[in-house]
Amino acid sequence: MPPFNAHVDRLAPPAVPAVQAWAREYRDGLGPLIDMSQAVPGYPPHPDMLRFLAEEAGSTRNTGYGDIEGEPALRTAYAADSARLYRAQIGAENVHITSGCNQAFVVSALAVAGPGDAVLAVNPVYFNHESTLRMLGIRVATVDGRAADGFLPSVEAIEKALTPDVRAVALVSPNNPTGAVYPPDLLKAIFELCRREKRWLILDETYRDFLPDGGQPPHGLFAKADWEQNLIGLYSFSKSFCIPGHRLGAITAGTALVAQVAKIMDNLQICAPRAAQAALARAIPILDDWRQANRVTIQSRTAVLKAVIAQCPGWEIDAIGAYFAYIRHPLEGLDSIAVSERLAKEAGVVTIPGGFFGPGQERHLRFAFANAVEETISLLPDRLRAV
Repeated sequence: MPPFNAHVDRLAPPAVPAVQAWAREYRDGLGPLIDMSQAVPGYPPHPDMLRFLAEEAGSTRNTGYGDIEGEPALRTAYAADSARLYRAQIGAENVHITSGCNQAFVVSALAVAGPGDAVLAVNPVYFNHESTLRMLGIRVATVDGRAADGFLPSVEAIEKALTPDVRAVALVSPNNPTGAVYPPDLLKAIFELCRREKRWLILDETYRDFLPDGGQPPHGLFAKADWEQNLIGLYSFSKSFCIPGHRLGAITAGTALVAQVAKIMDNLQICAPRAAQAALARAIPILDDWRQANRVTIQSRTAVLKAVIAQCPGWEIDAIGAYFAYIRHPLEGLDSIAVSERLAKEAGVVTIPGGFFGPGQERHLRFAFANAVEETISLLPDRLRAV
């Protein structure tokens, strides 16, 4: 057999299927499986969203190729929604629609870095970001986010790590896996550092719609003069509109970066799914109240999880926000992979071990709590005590 691409062959298998394989060995001894592994909405799409999807899927106008950059109606609707949120001038020309936010990261990374270059991330690192960079032959440089600092990096550490080969700094806020939210002042300082050092800032805000202060700008970066020169914003429609199976995401950037991404997309997929784009263009202007209600629902689940973990001796929430809690386990002598496997097989609680997100994470597990209703979250104490 001829050799495989070494950059791909060296990657670990996908994380979520790995932990779900452990879950299949659970025998329901403590009750139904509690799946907190993957960030999926724990409630259905709005009925209007489902109706729009059905109507647009049945229309012949969506069966042909579309614009590489995305459907004009969706680019316009999303730009208007973003401009309102960030209180900034963002136009349709600043938006490129992709098939999910993971693809948005892939094409953004390809647009600004190549083999031999590096992208700087924060450890723990969202594993799809890391695997993307490695398969592209791009070095993954990291700075540590320590539990004592809320898993947030210091500007000084980032500046020190900006070696000449680093083309971009990649951040996720609210963070995956920790849930940590980057304060506006920290984002501003990192943005100004990137601007000064002529590096790109790639900011993944997949979970921004679930921040506690709904409707408030998460930061002021898009209101900065010439933000287009070094800022790339990423977003996912999957969580906010409960349509992860339709794979739609967005990039917000300057027109020059959008043009580079179009070159990549033309060879990768040509265009994102058109029917779902058309449905979203209709949904965005009318479902804001529904999205705000879902934000409140997620905040309620956050409060319940905090109260529940407080009942579990030795288990500690070191960071929490939006969809995720990063929880320190008390099982001395066992690393995160062993603990996560035991939780899945013996207690029917499916989590992602911290070890999947980078070195030094052996005492942590990622709980995707937004998947579960409050009653299900309340079952955790008995399950955690079982291991």
